[in-house]
Amino acid sequence: MFIQIEPTSEIPIYTQLANQLIELIASGTIKASEALPSVRSLAADLGVNMHTVNKAYHELERKNIIEIIPKSGAIINSISTKGPSDMQLDLIKLHLKPLIAESIVYGMDKEQILSLTSSIISEITEG
Repeated sequence: MFIQIEPTSEIPIYTQLANQLIELIASGTIKASEALPSVRSLAADLGVNMHTVNKAYHELERKNIIEIIPKSGAIINSISTKGPSDMQLDLIKLHLKPLIAESIVYGMDKEQILSLTSSIISEITEG
């Protein structure tokens, strides 16, 4: 599992970790039912505090992407074939809307935004 933390980024380390784990799951690099490394192990590998990894794991659990089983570890939940729930869709919209508005402010038109979105999807799913 390749995860790269950027210590000088404005994005908190736990968010970088959670986002990269989500991308690894979305790309199929990490599959449903697989166990994530232990908090201690991943923290040591990345050179970050165990609380940072723990916070990332709990963020993923809150989003129902992983399940944390006490004293056993964290397991990847299956990817839904039914699409997102209404609550998940609302959350996605909440995060996407400001980015799309920012893209418009930077001068991107609808076609450019759709093209960029399509290329990001391809980058994640096709490697």
